[in-house]
Amino acid sequence: MAERHAVVTGVSSGIGAAIATRLLAEGWRITGISRTAPPHESGRLRWIPADLARPETLSAGLAPVAGGVDAVVRAAGVQRSARLGELSEEDGSLMWRIHVQTASVLADTLVDRVRDGGRVVLVGSRTMTGVPGKSQYAATKAALAALARSWAAEPAPRAVTVNVVAPGPTDTPMLRDPGRSRTPPVVPPLGRLVRPEEVAGLTSFLLGPEGGSLTGQTLVMCGGASL
Repeated sequence: MAERHAVVTGVSSGIGAAIATRLLAEGWRITGISRTAPPHESGRLRWIPADLARPETLSAGLAPVAGGVDAVVRAAGVQRSARLGELSEEDGSLMWRIHVQTASVLADTLVDRVRDGGRVVLVGSRTMTGVPGKSQYAATKAALAALARSWAAEPAPRAVTVNVVAPGPTDTPMLRDPGRSRTPPVVPPLGRLVRPEEVAGLTSFLLGPEGGSLTGQTLVMCGGASL
């Protein structure tokens, strides 16, 4: 089988790094996009440095990505917490740019380079249904589900799928970011945090042959947090 090519954002840490590790182990070639260099060492990983908080620069940064893309995975994220009455316009704008605008630029720029039968996966969050103190974050993650539902029908004639993976509290550096300290993570009913490798496994399923009939869907992996 020909080597598959995935474009993955946020490859330097957390879920994005776990997804890149999984795909490299499965033989994928990766174009990784992040602000800092990824920890992976592989001849099949090409890193493109980019500040995803500035999505207006991303389209030009994607110019070296030639045709023949089999998957696009938007995995970078940031969380800032505040209760109503203390919301930060700056924080809200930051999360919107990184989560929503970056997804839009990424998909819009690459859709015509995605091969027939290709896949698009947006990493969202179980929080998209709403959590006190996380309204701005939740809104940006809910927007990803709306984007996926809206986009899924457009490339469907080419068998290109678009889905969201929505994990609950996941054991990544973002969980320890001081910017979200006012809403500390709650351990899900299953008794532990979600592992980044589990999110990578679900993403791998969506990118693989068994995931070809799923599109426009949001798959929640939360350890029972949404029960």
